[in-house]
Amino acid sequence: MLRPGLAAGHPATVEAGIEILEEGGTAADAAVAASLASCVAETVMTGLLGGGHAIYLDGASGRAENLDCFVAVPGLGAARWEPELLHLDVPFGAELVHYAVGPASCGVPGLPAGLDALWQAHGRLPWPRLVEPALRLARAGTLLPSAHAACLAMLAPVMTMNEGAALYAPGGELLGTDSILRQPGLVAALEIVAEEGAGSVYRGSLAAALLELMAERGGLVTRADLDAYEAIWSSPAEGRFLGRRVETRRDLSGFPDTFERFRGAGGDGGGERARVLAILDALGDSAAPTDGGDTTNLVAADAQGSVCVLTSSLGLGSGDFLPGLDLHLNSMLGEADLVRGPLEPAERMGSMMAPTLVHDADGIEVAAGAAGGTRLRTALLTALAAVLDEGVGAEDAVSRPRFHPAGGLANAEPDLADEALDALRSRGLEVRVWEDRHHYFGGVSLITRSGGAGDPRRNGAAAASAGSPGAGAR
Repeated sequence: MLRPGLAAGHPATVEAGIEILEEGGTAADAAVAASLASCVAETVMTGLLGGGHAIYLDGASGRAENLDCFVAVPGLGAARWEPELLHLDVPFGAELVHYAVGPASCGVPGLPAGLDALWQAHGRLPWPRLVEPALRLARAGTLLPSAHAACLAMLAPVMTMNEGAALYAPGGELLGTDSILRQPGLVAALEIVAEEGAGSVYRGSLAAALLELMAERGGLVTRADLDAYEAIWSSPAEGRFLGRRVETRRDLSGFPDTFERFRGAGGDGGGERARVLAILDALGDSAAPTDGGDTTNLVAADAQGSVCVLTSSLGLGSGDFLPGLDLHLNSMLGEADLVRGPLEPAERMGSMMAPTLVHDADGIEVAAGAAGGTRLRTALLTALAAVLDEGVGAEDAVSRPRFHPAGGLANAEPDLADEALDALRSRGLEVRVWEDRHHYFGGVSLITRSGGAGDPRRNGAAAASAGSPGAGAR
């Protein structure tokens, strides 16, 4: 059994989940509360009007299920459309990334339906109780840690469009490290979520506000889209990783085939050279372009052996916020790396998200997920290989220096050893070493039997929980 606790992309997100676990909530309760808190504390990474994917392992039955709550293509009941998008080029670390934003980039939100589905199927505490930690955060304001501030600085052209200027650049000055992010509209939004439930985004007050904005600004989401949306449970995709059974998802992520190709770093004398080559071989064709949409991940484990991994995202965000509610619209229709063919209304968009469970003969060994778009696969594989191939502890595995190949170029963090850089060059790759560790290289959070870790590249955190045998009824 995994050590009960929570790992996520912000200390406040972790605190929200731990609070619920220690009140006797399930892993699902904790994941819901933590996700809602992330929609306050991590708004440069995610938000309630985005989408996600989860995997949930029920401790009693030992059965795992995937939950698809990613965004759907809008336009049901409307005339055939072509999105009118605003195109921007924004520096993303050492990369120049193309963005397409604006109200027409917003897909049908899925995260609220996913949180409701998790709670309905596996929750124990009352729904309003799960909203309380996020609501407290919204009322008090949240600390903007260094990695989030750096991300905001890069994405300021979008984050400060329209209503976002008052939130992220109050008085005309962009918030910096350790600033307090105040989002008063989220208080009203979360009070509605507590009273009406997550379904408010589809059938209640939040739905009305979303549809009004769509009508005013030329968005594509219709009443029919909201009525038709539902979160979908399904069986996980399975594979093998170093003799262990893996449960994850396929789609654009490239898992579990990537795991199957990983042969370990024991050959070639071991060391960083062998490790990098083993990861490179497992990745196979990694010529995907760089996308810069931001994402977050959390992992919750309870004392009864249940586990939830939940990854969520707004993409970059459209630059539009529901007036008076401070809810940022997603920009998934503008994420070029997700648009692989014609978009048909009501169909789910593809995703690289890969919440993952790894089992050995004794049961669940690791639960993990990652943020990072096209870099997600490299980041997750690097961290899991450290734990499962080399026996590295959770914190060291997540902190380990990373690289990411994209076509003929390999981007690398500055602490990657010279022998590892030489290994990349030996495969014909041009190597570009970045000046600092950067959230470009993904954000992994994981829990093992001995502990958990959140990615320092995203100011992630982790905490253990003693749990509580007493549990409130719904």
